[in-house]
Amino acid sequence: MCTPWALWSHSIPLAIGAVLLLIGLPAVFSTPGDRPGADAPVAVPGIVTILLIVLHLMAATASAWALWGTWTAATVTALCLVVPFTELPRWRALLSATHDRAERPARR
Repeated sequence: MCTPWALWSHSIPLAIGAVLLLIGLPAVFSTPGDRPGADAPVAVPGIVTILLIVLHLMAATASAWALWGTWTAATVTALCLVVPFTELPRWRALLSATHDRAERPARR
């Protein structure tokens, strides 16, 4: 959320691009079965979903340091460092689903 704010004063097109990148990519690309409800239009392997999450965490950390004071930025950084540990079960499932689909032939 803070990435477009951090970029706005430098370049409005960059800020708009950040919104499109950080919101648009996960809306278009996802691993089948990862989200409740419906899958995104373009199916991708689990590693792509994981890399999108890491991209979000890196953008949040960098933007927090660019925009806010030390305590707030440090808090955001700490939270971003905790997220990979809380996401481990999901990431394992994403990676195993990818490997399972690659190893097993499709059922008809």
